[in-house]
This record gives sequence, C-alpha cells and structure tokens, in this order.
Amino acid sequence: MTFDVVIPTVGRDSLRRLLEALAAADGPRPGQVLVVDDRRDRSRALPLAGAPRVSVLAGRGAGPAAARNLGWRRATAEWVAFLDDDVVPGPTWLADLARDLEGLGAEVAASQGRVRVPLPPGRRPTDWERNVRGLETARWATADMVYRRSVLEEVGGFDERFPRAYREDADLGLRVVRAGHRIVAGRRVVAHPVRAAGGLVSLRVQAGNADDVLMGALHGRGWRTAAGVPRGRRGRHLVVTGLGLVGAGASLFARRGGPPTPRRARWVAGLAGAGWLAGTVELALARILPGPRTAGEVVRMSVTSVLMPPVAAWYWLAGWVRLRRLHGDSARAPRGGGRRPGAVLFDRDGTLVVDVPYNGDPGRVALMPGAREAVERVRAAGLPTAVVSNQSGVGRGYLRVEQVEAVNRRVEELLGPLGPWLVCVHGPGEGCGCRKPAPGLIEAAAWALGVEARDCVVIGDIGADVEAARAAGARAVLVPTPVTRVEEVAAAPAVAPDLLSAVELVLGASEGRS
Repeated sequence: MTFDVVIPTVGRDSLRRLLEALAAADGPRPGQVLVVDDRRDRSRALPLAGAPRVSVLAGRGAGPAAARNLGWRRATAEWVAFLDDDVVPGPTWLADLARDLEGLGAEVAASQGRVRVPLPPGRRPTDWERNVRGLETARWATADMVYRRSVLEEVGGFDERFPRAYREDADLGLRVVRAGHRIVAGRRVVAHPVRAAGGLVSLRVQAGNADDVLMGALHGRGWRTAAGVPRGRRGRHLVVTGLGLVGAGASLFARRGGPPTPRRARWVAGLAGAGWLAGTVELALARILPGPRTAGEVVRMSVTSVLMPPVAAWYWLAGWVRLRRLHGDSARAPRGGGRRPGAVLFDRDGTLVVDVPYNGDPGRVALMPGAREAVERVRAAGLPTAVVSNQSGVGRGYLRVEQVEAVNRRVEELLGPLGPWLVCVHGPGEGCGCRKPAPGLIEAAAWALGVEARDCVVIGDIGADVEAARAAGARAVLVPTPVTRVEEVAAAPAVAPDLLSAVELVLGASEGRS
C-alpha cells in the first residue's frame, strides 16, 4: 500500500502548520507531498516548512478542482490523499491512514477521514463558526479524502467547471459511487480550525447557489439526497426576494397612481412588505438565537439577513444563465473512462444522422455535424464500433426491413463501415428485450464484437440510449438535440455538446492528458 499527499493552496499561513504536523505524525511516510500553488500572484513565497520531499507544482489559478487534478495526475502512488491547506493532521494521522487503507477490497474507491472543528470554549459559536462546523458531518469532503488513483483516472477526476471549494467534492463522490465503487469512512482525524472571516462572509458563500444549479443539471433532482447535502434555505430566499420585489413595485405604482389602482397597489405593497419583513426577521432570529448574541454579532446577522435572500437569488439566477455554456465546456469537464473502452456503440437517428422520423429513403440521409470526424477519431484509436438503433417503424407498419437496411447502407456510404448493426424493429408495446431502453441491443453488440458490455460506451441523443447502456452495465454519453428532454440531460452521467466532443470525452482519458 503506497500513497501520495496532494495539498492545493492559495498561500495561507496555515499551510506551514499543516506541513509541520504532517512531518511530525507517526506512521509510514508518503511517497510524495505535492503542494499545488494555485495563486495568481506568486510574488510572496509559500509558507513551506518542516515536511520532507515537498514538491511544489504551479497551478493555473483556476480553483481547487483544477489544482487537485494537477496534483493527482503528477502522483504515482496507488492512493492519493487530499488535504486542504487549513487542516491540521493529528499526531497519529499517518499511522491511522495506513490502517484505514489496509485490506480494502478492490470495490472500495476511497476512504474519508473525520474532520473536527475546534470551537472557542465558554461561549456559543458564531454563525460563521457553525457554518464551518458543518464539515464535521459533510459527506466526501476533500478536507481529508483519499482516492485510488486508478478510480480518479476512470472517472476523470474533479470537474473543473466548479470554480470554488464548493460541491466539487460531492460531484466527484457521486460519479465514483455511480460508477459502481464504494466510499468508506476511516478513523483518522484532522482538525479544521475556524479561520478569520469578514463580516460579509455569509454573503460571499452564497455564490455556491450557482454551483447547485450545475449539480442539479449533472446529477438530477435527487442529488442532495444522494450526496447527503441538506436542502438549505434557497427556497425561502427566493420567496422573500420575490415578496420584496413585489412590495417595492406595488409601492412605486401606488405613488405614481398607475395601474393597478392606488388603493389596490397599496394593499399589495402592504401585504408583500409584511411577508418580506416576516421572512427577514425569521432568518435573522434563526441565525442570532443559536449564537453568542453579542452586539456585534446581532448587528452583523441583522444586516446580512436583509441582504442574504437577494444575493442568494442573484447567484442562483446567474447559475442558470451560465448553465448552457458550462454544459458545452468540454475542456473543463471531467474526461471519464480512464480505462480504455472496449468498443463504442453509436445510436443512429439524431446521433450519426439527422433524425427523419420513420425514414425509409436513403436520399434523405444527412450526417449530423462532426459525425465523419467523430467516427474517424474512433477508428484512428483502433476501437471497434457498432450501431444500436430502434426502428419501430417496421413494427408499426410504416417501413419494411429492406428500407431500413437501405438507409443503413447509405449511412455507411457516407461514414464507412461501422461494424455490426443491431436493430430493434419491434413496436413499443411488444414487450421485447431489445428495444432501448432495454439492454438487449447493447448486449448483442458487445457479444458480436467480442467484448464485455461493461467495457462499451454508448453514445446517443435521448434518455433511452442512456438507460439502455445503464441496464447493460455500459457507460453512456448523451449528445442532446432539440428533442432531448431537460430531465434526460439532468439524469445523464456524461453530456457532450456534439458528437465529436462526445468521442473526445470517451477517448481523452485513455489517450492521456497534458
């Protein structure tokens, strides 16, 4: 059992304390300690001290997800331990880590350490201190998390579209678990002291609402339950913000005498204003009463409770605005599939060729953008291919099998040989096992190609393609088109903006990264 340690840092003075504690801890030494300097301004020297064999890597200033990716890709050990630069490992942390990893089965991908947040004695914790204390119960927090390097390669590491230390760890954990691996709890402990923060820190952390939008798009509505993340107060924030806007607007109409009538506008303004005030007071009390209730804390909580709902709403809306751009950002998305795929299985209509419903005319075949380049990339990589396609027009009586075969031949005239064609001609009510989302076509394609279904990657444009792959144990990449439903995009394990990007996503990890 070997392990390296990766520590992304923005140059906090706490880094020195971490390295000194790591050097003094009892237990086997890590193969490497990789400190990733993710500062944009490196004019000040890093606070390095006390730890032997520390290697400093220059990050891009692109956030902790990108910094961790740089670190684990430079690591060479079987296991990669991630520590935040503001934690303090206990005196037996290295020995406890070795015991945590000893004897873990191949199905275990990661071990999570325990985080303890020391709080000042003799008084109740402040709002910020309670916020940091949430790390004690957070699932998969990378404050202390150890992953198998091979699993990181398989799933593509951290998603660099998460720009801050928020949700990037939950996203990785969900992808690892959904890939069929286990994450177990360890016994080792790190302390996470509460660092000083300004009076507006509670407003700055609302930026995480934008990341929650991306989480929902990537993992579906149930992502909070799956990742063990509390629901939070965003729904209330949106309601309070809406009431405030309605009240302000109605007051403006009442003063100007425009529609609605001044009396009705005043009534709406009063009702909405009362709701806004009640929501704001409830938020302030919920933050003040558990705390020390000092004059300074009461003032901070009162002021920020007025501002928090609209700030949270703003970031949430900003997350929706940027969502489409992030979905298409294949450069920062994780390139899963570190192991070389055994075969690539393409859907036909909407993926390789433009979807013409029940098409039996070869003359109407038109390639999807990038289809030729995508298929050539797969061929150049030496991977076998097949096509898996539902053609229910035959079962419905709209087409003959000969027409389907003629269209398929035209596709190969345009793209070259694509391997075996696995076609389901049954209608949706016939109860067959081959019609996607059933796994029959994927299993048959894998058998025809002489590979295991779990080693195949299915590329398609609708949820049935993804579900068929999942049912067969294969991987899937969704390439949405105008007919793809929003919930299908949200539920897909991997999404690419076009076919060529999907192929690059499939091939990228197995061919290496810079």
